[in-house]
Amino acid sequence: TVFNDRHFSCENCDGCVSGGFDSATSQIVLCQNNIRHQSHMNRVVAHELIHAFDHCRAHVDWFKNVKHLACSEIRAANLSGDCTLMNEIARFKFGLKGHHQTCVRDRAIRSILAVRKVSKETAEKAVDEVFDACFNDLEPFGRIPHSKTDAKRAYRDFQNRDRYNANL
Repeated sequence: TVFNDRHFSCENCDGCVSGGFDSATSQIVLCQNNIRHQSHMNRVVAHELIHAFDHCRAHVDWFKNVKHLACSEIRAANLSGDCTLMNEIARFKFGLKGHHQTCVRDRAIRSILAVRKVSKETAEKAVDEVFDACFNDLEPFGRIPHSKTDAKRAYRDFQNRDRYNANL
């Protein structure tokens, strides 16, 4: 069960970080001084909830295994809306073929570098080694929610996931 006053914290943060997941307290931190719009906050919350999901599901070793961190960052960038076409256009980044994957890779590397003191080469290597498996892991949604409609469909699919097996 998620409790707003227990699992979410609004704080002032250094630099341009928008949020984070504190695995020690299972708390999502929202950087109130760096979030200016509701849509940005929605993406930050979705991104950090993916980390929380991974923490519960996969027992991620956040501090000792950079591949674990890379996988969760790939999943969060892929599933949170960080790399939607509109967000990329707002960042003045344009591309057609494979652009979503490039965005996910780049944002995962940036996130690793923002939270761990590792070289860019180490972050790139970790992301590259786990990219395919983690990019294709769409849990808990089962699809990349590109829009609110997709997100609603994903939630409906999640609610009905056991319906087929229950009839066997």
